[in-house]
Formats: sequence, C-alpha cells, structure tokens
Amino acid sequence: MVSRASPATRRLLGRFRNAPAAPGMPGLLSSLQAYGGLQTWAARTHRPAQTLGRLGALEVRLARTAAEVRQAQKLRYRVFYQEGPAIPNPGRLVARRDVDAYDAICDHLLVLDHAALDGQSKRPAVVGTYRLLRQSLAEDYGGFYSAGEFDIGGLLARHPDLQFLELGRSCVLAPYRNKRTVELLWHGISGYLHQYPTDVMIGCASLDGTDPKQLAMPLSFMHHYARAPEQWRARALPERYVEMNRLSKETIDPKAALRVLPPLVKGYLRAGAYIGDGAVIDHEFGTTDVLIVFPVSAIKARYLQHFDINGAA
Repeated sequence: MVSRASPATRRLLGRFRNAPAAPGMPGLLSSLQAYGGLQTWAARTHRPAQTLGRLGALEVRLARTAAEVRQAQKLRYRVFYQEGPAIPNPGRLVARRDVDAYDAICDHLLVLDHAALDGQSKRPAVVGTYRLLRQSLAEDYGGFYSAGEFDIGGLLARHPDLQFLELGRSCVLAPYRNKRTVELLWHGISGYLHQYPTDVMIGCASLDGTDPKQLAMPLSFMHHYARAPEQWRARALPERYVEMNRLSKETIDPKAALRVLPPLVKGYLRAGAYIGDGAVIDHEFGTTDVLIVFPVSAIKARYLQHFDINGAA
C-alpha cells in the first residue's frame, strides 16, 4: 500500500502552501516557508535508511534529512540557473537554491559521491538527483507539478485503478554526466518502485531553447515516432499548447533526430516511454517541455533486466 501523510502533516503543509508571497518578491516567502514545512515533515516521516545501490564511491538512495534536500536544491540551482539558461525568481536568487512548494511533499533521490565532500558540512557531495511525487500525496496537496503544463486529468481518470508516480527536477553535475551515474539513478528508481508499487511514471522532460522552429526536427520526431496511444495520451494545456508536428514523417532522419535529443529523453524513449500531445514553452527555465508517459508494463525487457525493475525486492 502507498503510505499517506498524517492529518497533522497535511494541515502543516497546507499552511505553507497557502502562504502569500511578499509584494515584489514572487515565490520567496512561499518557497522558504515550503522548505520549513519540509523540515517538519521530514522529522515526522520515516525515511528508509538502506541504500538503493552503489558503484564504488557512488551511492544512490533517498534523502534522509532536510539538509540533504538542501544539497539537492543547491545542485539543481547550479545546473539549471548557473550552467543552464534558467532565470531565477527573487526567492531562488536569494536562497541560491532551486526551491518550490513541491519539495515539501516529494521524495528526493540522490546520487552521492563518498569520495567528495560538500564544503564545510563534510557530508558526501550530492552529484545527481531526481524528485519523486507519488499520486497519493499529489492528490492530498493539489495535484502533480506537470498539471501546470499538461491536462493530465483525463489520463488519470482513464486509469483509476493504477498508481502514478511523477518524476521531475532531474539533474547531474557536469563531471558525472555519464552512463554510470544515469544507471545509478535508474537503479534507484527501480528500488523506489519496490517500496512504492507504481504502474505509470509521468513527468515533464525538457529540450533546451524556446523557439519551436529551431526544435522542429526533435519535436516532429517525437510526434511521429513516440506519440502516446490514445489510452495513454495527455495534451498540453490549451493556452500553452505548442504544435509538435512541424515536419512530415518522410522528411525526418530518425538517427539524426535521436542524436539531437537530450540524453534523458533519448533514454526514456529507448526504454519504451511515450510522449504526450503538444509541447509547452517554459520561459523561466529556457526550455521546451514535453510530457513523458511511461507505463511500467511498457518498459522493454532488456531495460527490465538492466535496471532490475520488477525484480526481487
């Protein structure tokens, strides 16, 4: 069974969720208050202590403390805002962390390097992270993050007996962007699925850039070759919808299109994931987002074996 937060915790997080932002400082108070909610929630919620996998000095497991979540937020800020094109709002700029209210209800998957220490804290450095949101918690606290870009209500309604898990905020520190780290992250997700049985994984995945014309080939490739069948399809919100079908299928070189896809999106597609209908421009992050819909039953056999998904717990 999927565990739920206690009524006291729901009331606590409700206060943080509804806190107004300071005038002229959008998101600052709500972000910092949401993090305060995370500290209290983490203190009251059991965090599994066991590792989910290890390769040499690298370990994958869930964050156990608010301090470790703060490390993940710092990594996200570095990758998204300092290395990438994202523009921080005042709250994130002041905190030097990528913080939002969802951090208080998500589990945070970490890849830690025990051979590298995180500054003065002397904790192992967080070099990779994923944010995981279970459907039960999303329903308790207002919905999935991806619902801000895609109309996933129909998708959920068509599968009322299935459990959904949202994956998001994935990033890896530049020196660790290799097959080894990515495999550890996926091995960690596999271990998480053993703890919290899941039928479908969803989430927003990003392509760099906000000009759909310059992304015509990868967008069209995903539309023609990976578009979700009707039972798994969800459409971008009408006011944010960007057409993905920009080139005819006959004019696309699939190998060339795969080469320009982000490694994460390419990995999803190779493992058997689908793409939703339409893309969304995210100007804050400087990206064009697509919806990943990934039924666990659709994961290709060689990936099941490789990442031990549905293997022995």
